[in-house]
Amino acid sequence: MGSGDVLVLLAILIYFILVLTIGFIYAKRSNSSTSEYFLGGRKVGPWFTALSAEASDMSGYLLMGMPGLAYFTGAADVGWTAIGLAVGTYLNWLLVARRLRKYSAANDSITVPGFYSNRFHDRKNTVGTIAAVIILIFFSVYTGSCFVTCGKLFNSLFGWDYSLMMVFGAIIVFLYTMVGGYLSVVATDFVQGCLMFFALAVVVIGSITMAGGVQNTVAFLSDIPGYLSMTATAAPVLGADGLQVVQDGQPLFGGAQTYGVLTVISTLSWGLGYFGMPQVLVRFMGIRDDAEIKTSRRIAIVWVIISMFSAVMIGIIGRYLIPTRLLTQSAAESIFIVLSQMLLPSFLCGLVVSGILAASMSSASSYLLITGSSVAENIFRAVFKKNATDDQVLIVSRITLAVVLLFGVWIAWDQDSVIFTVVSYAWAGLGASFGPLTLFSLYWRRTTKQGAIAGMVTGAAMVLVWHNLIKPLGGVFGIYELLPAFLCGCLAIVVVSLLTKEPDQSVLDEFDHYMDETAAPASDFDTMAKGGLGE
Repeated sequence: MGSGDVLVLLAILIYFILVLTIGFIYAKRSNSSTSEYFLGGRKVGPWFTALSAEASDMSGYLLMGMPGLAYFTGAADVGWTAIGLAVGTYLNWLLVARRLRKYSAANDSITVPGFYSNRFHDRKNTVGTIAAVIILIFFSVYTGSCFVTCGKLFNSLFGWDYSLMMVFGAIIVFLYTMVGGYLSVVATDFVQGCLMFFALAVVVIGSITMAGGVQNTVAFLSDIPGYLSMTATAAPVLGADGLQVVQDGQPLFGGAQTYGVLTVISTLSWGLGYFGMPQVLVRFMGIRDDAEIKTSRRIAIVWVIISMFSAVMIGIIGRYLIPTRLLTQSAAESIFIVLSQMLLPSFLCGLVVSGILAASMSSASSYLLITGSSVAENIFRAVFKKNATDDQVLIVSRITLAVVLLFGVWIAWDQDSVIFTVVSYAWAGLGASFGPLTLFSLYWRRTTKQGAIAGMVTGAAMVLVWHNLIKPLGGVFGIYELLPAFLCGCLAIVVVSLLTKEPDQSVLDEFDHYMDETAAPASDFDTMAKGGLGE
């Protein structure tokens, strides 16, 4: 190992030590009760809430998946995805955040499945149990995508064994999540969100400088059919070995593939997923004051827009700087790492690529914690042992963390996994299962428990059916499975709710009271200096 590699490794080790230290700092406070461990006692300020929500959402696909897709096929696919995600982020903060914070606090919900059950006064906890099972299934897949990122990072940087380093990263995430709970996850997310933003800014500015300006990049890439278009996508020519063909030192592309209106709508539908993302919804529930949500919303949307724009630019400029080095989409997901090594001094490179670890670890920790809390609270305590103590619930939660860890490692074992593809599947599953239910729970008083169950099951089932049976047919059926599954989930909620008995008067009265409270305009709490973790 050369001196440069030693400095890179030193920077990464400093990062690991930092996140583990944060976990232990919050261990005593987090373990005082399940409310503290799972939700931080609803004492988190706007800055930490905003950056934690976005850092936990933007997993390895921000620094690896999105740049890799832009590098391989051009601007259209990743560009429309980014636009959909930005719009979805804003609408989620605008439409869901304040209502969910007030309603979940009013019915004393500390998990997302718990909120669904409490919303419908579901004493048998059927709604919460189904929600917890769906979270367990799709978050296990999602967690695996984060571990893929860790393995690819160390393999690209040092040539170390992918599987070994993937497992090492998974264990680090498991340790600080298990020890510190929600507060450690939020605090590390804040640090990681800042690091991700810094990493993207440094690499995109350095890439533009190395390319001699945007004009040179545009002139070169304009010769690739469809590469810079938002209405067409580039088509790399692949050889029998699956690698893009290189001829006379240049990568070969076929004719541009049309990116039609239906495909644009399909890609924009990524934004629908936000309404059902438990890792984001739980941040809304944990903010210390709903009046601070407007501040968080502004911070979050600025962070998201700048970060995704930078990620896309890194992939596009990377194709100009090193056009023939990364010849599969899986390999292309290392473009951020390769550019960091080319552009930066070793120690700074180590800090910047730690941003990739930040992206994957912040997400994985959230997925582990939410899965553990959902299983422990909404299956173990709500169904099997209603008189369980907080200590028993925490033990079950940590056992669940270990099980999901092992399943995530199994999912991530394939080194050729494409992060963007894995994430898109889990994103659709969660978004279609919970997105419609979240919106109807907060906006339609006539929603029934049976309608809620039908919406969740229909959304989850349609993702599986569409992705595996219908989407392969191609043509109009090739749209992203989230869109048809989300619409089917909405339809199921409406139809079944109208066909079943109206909710009890107590449920309607609680909804009306909640609506009266949230009808008042939110305070414009714009003093950002008050952000941070609560006392």
